[in-house]
Amino acid sequence: MIHKHLNDLTVQESQRLLDRAGGIQDVTETVSSILGDVKTKGDAALRQYTKQFDGVDTDDIEVDSGTIEAAFDTIEPNLLEHLRTAADNIRAFHKAQLGESQWFMESSPGIMLGQKTTPLAVVGAYVPGGRAVYPSTALMTVIPAKVAGVKNVVICTPPGPTGVNPLTLAAAHIAGADHVYQVGGVQAVGAMAYGTETVPAVDKIVGPGNVYVTAAKMMVRDRCEIDFPAGPSEVLIIADDTANPLFIAADMLAQAEHDPNAVSVLVTTSIDVAVKVKVSLLEMAETAVRKEIIQQSLENAAILVADSLEDCIDYSNRFAPEHLEIITADDGKILEEITNAGSIFLGPYTPVSAGDYASGTNHVLPTAGYGRIYSGLNVDHFVKKSTIQKLSREGLAKLEGTITSLAEAEGLSAHADAVRKRLS
Repeated sequence: MIHKHLNDLTVQESQRLLDRAGGIQDVTETVSSILGDVKTKGDAALRQYTKQFDGVDTDDIEVDSGTIEAAFDTIEPNLLEHLRTAADNIRAFHKAQLGESQWFMESSPGIMLGQKTTPLAVVGAYVPGGRAVYPSTALMTVIPAKVAGVKNVVICTPPGPTGVNPLTLAAAHIAGADHVYQVGGVQAVGAMAYGTETVPAVDKIVGPGNVYVTAAKMMVRDRCEIDFPAGPSEVLIIADDTANPLFIAADMLAQAEHDPNAVSVLVTTSIDVAVKVKVSLLEMAETAVRKEIIQQSLENAAILVADSLEDCIDYSNRFAPEHLEIITADDGKILEEITNAGSIFLGPYTPVSAGDYASGTNHVLPTAGYGRIYSGLNVDHFVKKSTIQKLSREGLAKLEGTITSLAEAEGLSAHADAVRKRLS
């Protein structure tokens, strides 16, 4: 863990914190080979790699409806109710993101312009397995797609020894998934991109994953679109001397337990807060359930002291965190200056955990600095927008000079003639 003044970071330390997208080039050859096998061998490759990587022999790649229904019987009613509450909140928030499906404006007499929004036909959602179970990701990926109007949403998720975890199956059903396939990793991305005998080719793949999954998503973009690179989880916390060190330590620990490659950063104007956070964080790590993962992850952590909140803001915008917590006396003022962040959490009682599970905002977010150029998952990821125009003869005549002049300047006389013939 780095613990020092922001201005005292070495070039190497600064680069390690700010340049977090490394690793993809190290897995490219392996990923390419697996994708090639899935493309040519279809379901046979899925079964081969599921056995190789997950240790599971499976005849049925798709999880049947009976298995999904039976999953509900294995889950405590209280937990199911919490799943439904989370789903309701996620659905409500994403419905609020919807705009008009079609609109027109008259830019001037005789010139009508508009836009038509159409949902994608088939979307694939990747729900990780591996080190933990992520029913919340099933909710976060499927619900906004369904809110956007996607007719067919499929899930791919790694199986365990007894198949897909019942909680993930229940979440998939509650969210409205149309099909669930027990296949994970690179092979799942390949299946959704290219299609197999069982898994349909999709228009877009969304959802987080490890470096192999992220690399695979980026390599299949010639066949389908993706949401954005979404790798190991990360949080950056801006705090002043009003912040509670225990809250901050708890939130850094929560990010650290995700993955050995997760990143937790505090940048604060208070030396006292910095010291107390470090002490609390190391104490809590010793007794944490996922102690081994946390200890590895804390190697990527940093506690930085800055001279001013302006320096904290500047560093945060350069870092472009997946999750940004602002715990200061005036979080609204800090918010105004934030330009790069996946999801923002204001105040001492808004931990990242709230957005991860229940508040309604989406937890599928750009990591590794990609918050500079990508938005977190939202309904716009699941639609395409077509522009519309309708001109009267009067409207076209009004634009004749501009169209013909520009067309001829580009050497495209037929474009100009297409207008003149209508008006002659």
